[in-house]
Amino acid sequence: MQVDLRRQGRTATAGKRRAQIIAATIALVADEGYAQASFARIAERAGLSSTRLISYHFAGKAELVAAVVEHVVTALGDAVGARVRQERSSAGRLRAYIEGVVEFTDAHRTEMRTLLQILLAGAFPPGPALDHAVPGHVVAILRQGQADGEFRDFDPTVMALAVQRSVDALPFVLQGDPDLDCTAFAAELVTLFALATRRPAP
Repeated sequence: MQVDLRRQGRTATAGKRRAQIIAATIALVADEGYAQASFARIAERAGLSSTRLISYHFAGKAELVAAVVEHVVTALGDAVGARVRQERSSAGRLRAYIEGVVEFTDAHRTEMRTLLQILLAGAFPPGPALDHAVPGHVVAILRQGQADGEFRDFDPTVMALAVQRSVDALPFVLQGDPDLDCTAFAAELVTLFALATRRPAP
């Protein structure tokens, strides 16, 4: 089978251009807000000669924003998921989830600030990226912990929402307190939810 090297080259170039545009959009939204993210401003931030180089890859701002959200949410999910999968107990997985989200948010402040700006602008795209609104992955951890006898009886959905909203608050907190000790923040949440979920001694 012959390989079309020219087509592969065009595909690689297109992928790099998309990544360049997404990175410029993330930086612009984080620095100046969602309303300022016009194709003209994004092209300027990316060092592109024309907005047509953006519209070639994205039909409009909504499609570009959806790609930005998918990019950040996928990176977050991959990082946190890798940590969670290393744990064998439900308590360990819950701890890893909380620590993983907090560490990612701390290490990727620009990306998470961009998600926050998009969310506050009411431009967050519908679909899988909004799955965190009803955190089924956290519900599953909690239900497994109850089934195994690790956790007490409680409503897993209510508890999962409490966990999710606690970690979702961090980008807001960092805006007002950029010097926040995120390790201590995560440790306090881990302790809080360990106490909230643990089965009382007989």
